[in-house]
Amino acid sequence: MLCKKLHHAAFRCKDARETVNFYTEVLGLKFSHAMGEDHVPSTGKYSPHVHIFLEMDDGSAIAFFECPKDPGNMKDLESPDWIQHFAFEVENVDAVLQAKADLESKGVKVVGPTNHDDFILSIYFFDPSGHRLELTARTCPPQRLRDFEEEAPEVLALWEQTHDWSQRDKLYGSQSGYAREKQA
Repeated sequence: MLCKKLHHAAFRCKDARETVNFYTEVLGLKFSHAMGEDHVPSTGKYSPHVHIFLEMDDGSAIAFFECPKDPGNMKDLESPDWIQHFAFEVENVDAVLQAKADLESKGVKVVGPTNHDDFILSIYFFDPSGHRLELTARTCPPQRLRDFEEEAPEVLALWEQTHDWSQRDKLYGSQSGYAREKQA
């Protein structure tokens, strides 16, 4: 496979210092790199900016650009605010629940926990620039992950046919939820 792991995903931020403080002090990420230019290295366009990187244990990172002279928003304001987000995997469900308590004790409004198809359990909150964040833990055993991988093409095919979930019972056996028995 060409792509080995995520190096970084980048978004825009309002204030680089506030962003670094939030991600290091609230989430415990490592502030690993900062660089800046007056011109975009890949295009040459004038755009004074700072580019900051915040690293996780596996070496992957999230990055932000503070670009005070450029127009635009911090995030896509046309799409629903739940779509565009960073999802960080934590060790286990207990870590998700502890993080919820810790975030709330720091005054951060948290939504969840939310069970997603017995695949992951997640909580959601926003950073100072309004980016939605997710902390998640896997909740299914390895065999179930293989089952999900095998059924993914069927789920996508049903979606392509209907573009809604009105016929979800064809896959899941009911009109709600994701409970299903593995076909022999």
